Amino acid sequence: MNLTAQIAKHLRDIHFGGNWTVSNLKDHLTNITWQQATTKVGSFNTIATLTYHVNYFVSAAMQVLKGKPLDAHDKFSFDHPPIHARADWERLLDKVWADAENFARLIEELPEEKLWEDFTDKKYGNYYRNLHGIIEHMHYHLGQIALIKKMLLTQENVSDNKSDEKK
Repeated sequence: MNLTAQIAKHLRDIHFGGNWTVSNLKDHLTNITWQQATTKVGSFNTIATLTYHVNYFVSAAMQVLKGKPLDAHDKFSFDHPPIHARADWERLLDKVWADAENFARLIEELPEEKLWEDFTDKKYGNYYRNLHGIIEHMHYHLGQIALIKKMLLTQENVSDNKSDEKK
């Protein structure tokens, strides 16, 4: 397996499973309702916001691999479309899964020597650094998603137990 194929595999693994940490986005987001995804816990971002945020950078880098300019700004990376129903949440998830697969395919098609070229501008470093940075960024936020999910489920269980006690 060449290096670009390995990077693409690593990207798929963080999205769909099979990575070294045995933690992936799809498993953590499966069975999350749109209400849970949009529930704020303390001062943390919501699961929906974090999901959009990690995919924002996948989408931006994917455009670069398609030969388009880099058009991403941190200040917009948390501005997801409103989620007011199950269909809105599912639309976001469908985009995340499709973008992951399309991005991985584009990475596989990259000539290996391209990895050492500047990613649109010298200030961003090379392709290798940026592709791995996206994966590292996803691991970071996946940890947040896992903890927020655990907090939400704990809160729900506490609420359910209080309701049972009142009966």
